[in-house]
Amino acid sequence: MKATRLAIPDVILFEPKVFGDDRGFFFESFNHAQFEEAIGRKVSFAQDNHSKSAKNVLRGLHYQIQQPQGKLVRVVAGEVFDVAVDIRKNSPTFGKWVGEILTAENKKQLWVPEGFAHGFVVLSDTAEFLYKTTDYYAPQHERCIIWNDTSLNIQWPIQGEPVLSAKDAQGTSLTRAEVF
Repeated sequence: MKATRLAIPDVILFEPKVFGDDRGFFFESFNHAQFEEAIGRKVSFAQDNHSKSAKNVLRGLHYQIQQPQGKLVRVVAGEVFDVAVDIRKNSPTFGKWVGEILTAENKKQLWVPEGFAHGFVVLSDTAEFLYKTTDYYAPQHERCIIWNDTSLNIQWPIQGEPVLSAKDAQGTSLTRAEVF
């Protein structure tokens, strides 16, 4: 598995070796030892999640202020634009973001460490999104930064307004958010 550090070096893109022929394909989607070597520390995953969303659905930018979650994310059907925002106030990349296209075809995965807000928008008709988290979901600690915060200036590759949950539509700006 190839691991590439992005413009924010703590965020890592994983690309598996895919073996395919006329019967289909095979790839190793997760190897704990290789993953820990790539990120440079021990990690335990506590929970796996699976969501399905329609075109232009935007989920995020989510994080938990306590019980922070690192997330290893991938798409198994469709295509999304996935975003990680550094919200660690003492980080040299505080308030910066990186984004990647994740698809069922490219089989790429993104590691979004603790201390980051995370979100994605669906670019295909539908998408199924899988992610492992390093801690359990704790709704009392969940926070949301608004997707279109002008200080972040995330370049979402969508036309018009995205489809948001009521909770995500009420997100706050980075300047008013609780951060790490």
